[in-house]
Amino acid sequence: MNILIVNVNWLGDTIFAGPLIKAIRQHYPDSYLAIFTHPRCREVLEGNPYIDEIIIYDKNRHRGLIGKFSLISQLRAKRFDMVFMLRRSLSRAMLLFFSKIPERIGYDNKKSGFLLTKKIAPPGKDIHRVEYFLGLARGIGIEPEDTRYQFFLTDRDRDEARSLLKKEGIENDEEFIVLNPGGNWELKRWSEENFALLIDEISSAFKIKVVLTGSERDIELCRRIGNLSSHKPILLCGKTSLKVLAGVFEKARKVVSNDSGPMHIAAGVGAEVVALFGPTSPEITGPYGKGKATILRKDVGCKIPCYNLRCKDNRCMKAIKVKDVFKVLR
Repeated sequence: MNILIVNVNWLGDTIFAGPLIKAIRQHYPDSYLAIFTHPRCREVLEGNPYIDEIIIYDKNRHRGLIGKFSLISQLRAKRFDMVFMLRRSLSRAMLLFFSKIPERIGYDNKKSGFLLTKKIAPPGKDIHRVEYFLGLARGIGIEPEDTRYQFFLTDRDRDEARSLLKKEGIENDEEFIVLNPGGNWELKRWSEENFALLIDEISSAFKIKVVLTGSERDIELCRRIGNLSSHKPILLCGKTSLKVLAGVFEKARKVVSNDSGPMHIAAGVGAEVVALFGPTSPEITGPYGKGKATILRKDVGCKIPCYNLRCKDNRCMKAIKVKDVFKVLR
């Protein structure tokens, strides 16, 4: 049997889909399993032992009718028997319909439900995204053996992480703590001043090094935090791939992070995570990996999750104090 999973577009959600991928593989052990995904999600999926192929949907390359027909031809040639739709997308559903995949499974919805052959009733309440995706498997009688997500690393990834840390002054057996101050929107971020104060608390109390991580767009953020701190952290922002970042997390004593994709990478490699939550709900997008996780969130009377991007208060994140995080680290 040839099976296709149409993935979601974001790093965190791609990690959340891992237990579904594993459950389908274990239920159909002899199947050929492919993932249809956005280019930015490729690295998250690479190295996953339950996947046979990653098919990239690039909006630039597959633009217009010619691009769409090229993609449809590619999918038809694979002769998929079954597809799981993780997104409620009319355009994706139409691609699958014209690709002549006979069994199309997804949550029933007004946007694209009419193109599904197996409509699963959506959950009646907000549940964790991992469980939401697993609902598609359960909807056709597949009961997962494991609901915790993983992030897969190779020995090469670990070697690169060790080499980078050594280059920055951290030896192989030396303990360190990672702070990940970024986030895909400002309101999910703990303040720069708090991260700087936490660096000083850690450095003074534990006498160990602190590492700041992030993507290239977080470089200036990390520099500002470093400049605010009396004890200078090691800046790895913009210096790692996702796999090498995961290798750094795996070696860390603890990882402190806002609700973000890197937080889930840390949880996925089994790191001890201190997760800072404000406007988002840990019940829906909290760490769900194999590592130990402590969630810090303060009830400030706001409805959570909150998607008011114009909020000028951000009191939910301000309510988390440096002493709260330091207490967990101790």
